[in-house]
Amino acid sequence: MFDFVQARRDLAYLLLGIVVGLASFVTLICGLLLGIGALVVWVGVPVLIATLGAARMFAGLERRRVAAVIGRELPPVYYASSTGSRSRRIWTVLKGPQYWRDLAHGILAMPVWVFTWGVTVIWVCAAVVGTLYPLFGWLVPGYPDSQGLADLMGLHGLPANIVVNTALGLVFLGTTPAVLRGLTIVQTALARALLTNEKAVLRARTEQLTVSRSAAVQAEAQTLRRVERDIHDGPQQRLVRLTMDLEAARRRMNDNPEAARTLVDEALAQSHEALNELRAVSRGIAPPILIDRGLVAALAAAAARCPVATSLECDLSEDRRLAESVENAAYFVVSEALTNVAKHARASRCVVTVTTDATSLWLRVTDDGVGGAHIGKGHGLAGLSDRLAGVDGQLDVHSPPGGPTVLTAEILLPR
Repeated sequence: MFDFVQARRDLAYLLLGIVVGLASFVTLICGLLLGIGALVVWVGVPVLIATLGAARMFAGLERRRVAAVIGRELPPVYYASSTGSRSRRIWTVLKGPQYWRDLAHGILAMPVWVFTWGVTVIWVCAAVVGTLYPLFGWLVPGYPDSQGLADLMGLHGLPANIVVNTALGLVFLGTTPAVLRGLTIVQTALARALLTNEKAVLRARTEQLTVSRSAAVQAEAQTLRRVERDIHDGPQQRLVRLTMDLEAARRRMNDNPEAARTLVDEALAQSHEALNELRAVSRGIAPPILIDRGLVAALAAAAARCPVATSLECDLSEDRRLAESVENAAYFVVSEALTNVAKHARASRCVVTVTTDATSLWLRVTDDGVGGAHIGKGHGLAGLSDRLAGVDGQLDVHSPPGGPTVLTAEILLPR
């Protein structure tokens, strides 16, 4: 049994395709020839860039049309990201294979469109005219030398002509859905071949994961070195001093109790300071409150500790727990951002906003400081970017001179 809903989709796709195909063919072939011809005077480069951009636009339109007619999205496609200087972006587009595949589709699809559109029009017209022939066949003038299909079959007269044409129309009408489906498959097959490139997407994803994992390893190594340095310069020195004070107190316990008591008091002070420093060092790793009570409580504690007046706006409930890697990364980003605000921003107020959607956790740290923050090698924000890369996250910093500074981090939630 034929699906006439699908047949209507196929008919609309095939009839409108000639318009899209003609527009893309004329635009792209003219742009390509003009760009190649003008390369000797360098005018051809921007023309080629514009042509490839138009090819990508037409390719995106065709992908949406194909997705509508087949009822599902096409496999993904990968375009090389164009960042950096203008010359680098131009070179990225010119050497991007998918741009040229889009261009090839816009040009090579035209003959296929002409064929599928022509067959569609002929088949549908034959079905409509033949089926409705009994309504107007008697109005068709006859000429002495004219012969219809019924005459060629040896059947003469208006009734025979009506019967033969109606039967032929019904045959065309009954086979129209199958013919339209076949023509659509032919046309969409070309789009699948040129406008999708799942292997390139997987290859780019593999490279991205390799870079992000390398960044995560580097960030962890930097964190370990910082922890080692902080422990060596802080708690370890105080513990050495504590040991020396306790040994001196033990030696003076009998002959000079007052001096021993003074040494014990100093040892207690040293132990408290060492404990506070150990707690400060552990905050950058995974504090107990994060493990025991979750991200909301940990961020609230971090905001309360910040020397700058900080408020927390969070749409997460306290009993909702996210993946451990997500919570650790989110806490690290916020705590480091607040540390940077306290040290460098000269701000009087800071706001931490935490929101979620179906796929991501969003963190936004806003302060009213002097601005000027940026992501650069050797700066603290570069470490945040590396840490986020390890959990498929991204960091964006908007910090014009004079402020305000808005740090936004996106962390993808595991599915």
